[in-house]
Amino acid sequence: MKRVLQALILTLVIFFNLHAEGASQQIEPTYKTVDTGVNDFYGNTSIIPNPKLGDAFFGQDAQYKINTPSYTDNADGTITDNVTGLMWQKVMGEKMPFDEAFRRAGESGVGGFHDWRVPSIKELYSLIIFTGRVQGQRAIEPFIETKYFDQPHGNTSVGEREIDAQTWSSTEYVGRTMRNDETVFGVNFVDGRIKGYPKYKPRDGRPNRMYFRFVRGNKDYGKNKFVDNGDGTVSDVATGLMWQKADSQKGLTWEMALKYSENLTLGGHEDWRLPNAKELQSIVDYSRSPQTSVSAAIALAFETTAIKDPEGNKQYPYFWTSTTHLEGRNPYASAVYIAFGAAQGLMHGRLMDVHGAGAQRSDPKSGNAGDYPQYFGPQGDLRYVFNYVRCVRTINR
Repeated sequence: MKRVLQALILTLVIFFNLHAEGASQQIEPTYKTVDTGVNDFYGNTSIIPNPKLGDAFFGQDAQYKINTPSYTDNADGTITDNVTGLMWQKVMGEKMPFDEAFRRAGESGVGGFHDWRVPSIKELYSLIIFTGRVQGQRAIEPFIETKYFDQPHGNTSVGEREIDAQTWSSTEYVGRTMRNDETVFGVNFVDGRIKGYPKYKPRDGRPNRMYFRFVRGNKDYGKNKFVDNGDGTVSDVATGLMWQKADSQKGLTWEMALKYSENLTLGGHEDWRLPNAKELQSIVDYSRSPQTSVSAAIALAFETTAIKDPEGNKQYPYFWTSTTHLEGRNPYASAVYIAFGAAQGLMHGRLMDVHGAGAQRSDPKSGNAGDYPQYFGPQGDLRYVFNYVRCVRTINR
């Protein structure tokens, strides 16, 4: 009797997983991740010809074109994203405090609509493209489609840097950054990053002011629907993407990460790849953080390797994407990563969470293991270079 019961339970589990997998293949995604716009191919330090299957650097961002960006200018101050179904303000207007933005959104009648809202970090990040370029504090090419969206630079006449034109989202960090600062996630479309920014000025406690771009429509955008397939994979029914449940369990250079992903066989599938920046950001769980949930910022359906930070404390890795980040003196030498643990930096001699779990920054694609970790920039960004990997594939592809 016991064996019969066990067999019945096993049959039901298999049926559920098959049914869930079938559902994930049949349901139209409600949360489409827009492509990054990248068309060029890159090695560690230069543009390269399109790599062929089996070549070094095969499997990077430009190799896969999925949900190409497409917009419509409605000629009424609004822009429609034809991929996500979201409608956006074309012009942001002046910088404002966080709390004021919600009032302004509720009062807005742009385009004759009155249901505007402050976007979540996932909604806002849907607009980023990685054809932009930046060098230090100098803006070169914005990381947003300027044919459709107005994107100001920082006002250098009042002491701002050109890159000081961050756009805030409605997503507040569940932890704290810097010296216990309340923090709001924003996208910098001038330098191509997600960072957490202090809600109030640390020196005097007055509200910080940032840009806001209001949005309306598709309230399901950014809401994941994960199904554990019971075979080492997790499907997101919302996006139509399937993910590796575990991770690489070790740090890899960018070139190694591409090779690892292209060679992975898992769950009966061989078409795994390294996710682009927007795909990987789609599975961040911004309700979690090492500070508050003692976990990586990702759903419990996934397994994430714990690491030790440079001070020997438990932390979670940065994860490579297939997207090159055009920055610095050699614009081809860095690639985008998502921090599923604290986005750490060294400031005032202290290692701290400077940008929040769920931030997006970039690391050098290559380097000697003995030379890292290093610290870089005004917030002393912690650089690992040997980052982790979680592979993805498109369901029904």
